Formats: sequence, C-alpha cells, structure tokens
Amino acid sequence: MTGTVSKLAAPRPAAALLPPASLRSAALAFAPSPRRLRVSIAGRARSPVVAMASAKEGNGAPTKKTALHDLYELQGLSPWYDNLCRPVTDLLPLIASGVRGVTSNPTIFQKAISSSSAYDDQFKQLISAGKDAESAYWELVIKDIQDACKLFEPIYNETDGADGYVSVEVSPRLANDTQGTVEAAKWLHKVVNRPNVYIKIPATAECVPSIREVISNGISVNVTLIFSIVRYEAVIDAYLDGLEASGLSDLSRVTSVASFFVSRVDTLIDKMLEKIGTPEALSLRGKAAVAQAKLANQLYQKKFSGPRWEALAKKGAKKQRLLWASTGVKNPAYPDTLYVDSLIGPDTVSTRCLTKRCMHS
Repeated sequence: MTGTVSKLAAPRPAAALLPPASLRSAALAFAPSPRRLRVSIAGRARSPVVAMASAKEGNGAPTKKTALHDLYELQGLSPWYDNLCRPVTDLLPLIASGVRGVTSNPTIFQKAISSSSAYDDQFKQLISAGKDAESAYWELVIKDIQDACKLFEPIYNETDGADGYVSVEVSPRLANDTQGTVEAAKWLHKVVNRPNVYIKIPATAECVPSIREVISNGISVNVTLIFSIVRYEAVIDAYLDGLEASGLSDLSRVTSVASFFVSRVDTLIDKMLEKIGTPEALSLRGKAAVAQAKLANQLYQKKFSGPRWEALAKKGAKKQRLLWASTGVKNPAYPDTLYVDSLIGPDTVSTRCLTKRCMHS
C-alpha cells in the first residue's frame, strides 16, 4: 500500500515526498547479536544496512544511514521503539540506526522483569530493605526510565525538546480515577526527574481532565489508548486547555504526543465486515484503521492552526504530534508493514516493537 498521510492531508508539496519505491517502510529485523541491527526496506532488492555501535561508548564504527534516518530527515516521521529492558545500553545500536525515542508500558516491564535475571539483584535488595512488591516494581522501572532518558538526551537537546523522549505509564489501576492519575503523574515526573520523560496517561473519559491538569502543571504527556476521532479531539482540546491554563510565558518545554492505536480498529471492524459477508463488505477488510488514522491527521491539521494555536505558538508551544501505535498487523494475511507504509507523513511518530521476543504492539 503506497498511499500516505502526507499525500492526503499534510500541506507539503508532492515533490517533497519520497518515491514509493524508495521508502516502502522501515521493516526491521534483528540478527542474533543485540548489537547488530539489520535494517531492510520492504519491497527493495538490496542488502540490508548494518548499523554498529559499541555498548560501552555508543559510537562504534561510522554508522551508515538507514531507512529510519530517511523517514525522519526526508519525511518528518520520528521512529520510536516500543520496548525497554535491561541492559538499557542495548538501545545504543537502535539510536545509531535512527530510533529517536522509546515507549514503555506495564506489560513491557512485566515481561522484562519476569524473563530476565538482570533485575534480580536490585529486586532482592529492595525486598530486603522492606519494600513491598509494588514499590519495588516502581524502583526497577524508574531506574530503567532514567537510564534510557540519559541515552536519548542528546537527541532531545539537538531538537530543542521536540524529540528524544522516553515514556513511562501511570498505573493502569488509575484509568478511571481522575485525581489519582494527576497525583501519579506528578509523582512520576518528580522521581524520574529527567527533562525528556513523557508521563503516559490513558485517554479514558475520566483521564481526559487529568491530561489537562497535568499539562497545566508543566509536565509533558504521552496520551495513550486513543481509538476514535471523537476521543482524539477531546485529547487535543485537553492539551490546548492545559497549555493556556499553565500561565507559563515559555511553553517550549511542555510537549505531548497523542498515541492513536491503529491495527486494533481493523481487528474489530473486520469481524463486523465478515459477519455481513457480502463481496463489497469483504473487500473493505483491512482498510478502516488507515482510513480513520487519515481522518485523525486531518483533524490534527485543523486544530493546530488558526488564531488559538498561533497565540500559543508565539509562546513557544509545540504541536501535539500524532503517534501511530499498534502498528503491527494482527491479521497474518496483511503485509507486515501495512500500517507503517500507509501512515508515513510529516510531524508524526511511529512506534513498533522491533524485537521478535517483544509481543506488545
């Protein structure tokens, strides 16, 4: 699939777009060693680029440009990595290959902690010191987030706070607790204490007001689990309201992304289409998710323009970029890079779990 958001909704001349054959997508696969990253471009018959970086210094031999660099430099899309585990230095070859940020969630950390011995010593020390299991969990998580933030800090500085973020999510138990989410976000922001941390808050009805309040406190937010246009618009308004309520004269360091989940929409709609069963209905399978994402991009263009936005931009405010999440296909009949290919466009972020052992997408 070669259509892109940038062709349909972004105010960018067609000449600025890469020819479809030159950038089908960054289809990533790993060689057995975590320090050798094979970056191949789907649909092109050529040898993969191999990006090398030393785990100690992070700057091994000169790194060749990859498809991920092209995505950012030529298309304005930031590739982020949807996984985090120890050793955090395994992120270095990914950074060298063009990855510009990291997202995490409780499921990712549960898998990392339960499947690796790298956490055992610290966990034992915490339990011996009298910490309960949940408190110990947060200490493990915060250490990983801080270490990852340090690795991405150069990107954060080079882009004046536009990229290089690491996301950590509030407890899912707070998904229906407005004030509890606000307090948890403030606590995480304080204890992580890194300029390039995103506090991840779900876009539940109860948490949309939380987003506004957290933003108004000068805390950057990754709004996650957005599935509909109506909820997405509420999330944008919460971001704008929060910026306006902050009272800050410089808004350049309060940023946000809106994580729009893609593939799960097709999972739901495809079942409905199959139940209808007509040839016309069946021909629409695998198309609803991308169609809705493109509508979301059009809404983004509308909301982040005009007098209201221009007044905030004069104070240094940055647009709340769309982040395409859940971009791994759930239907094996679809091309593996369906959702990545179709949603390449400027001022967007795309996350993908790049390791085969990571099951979350």
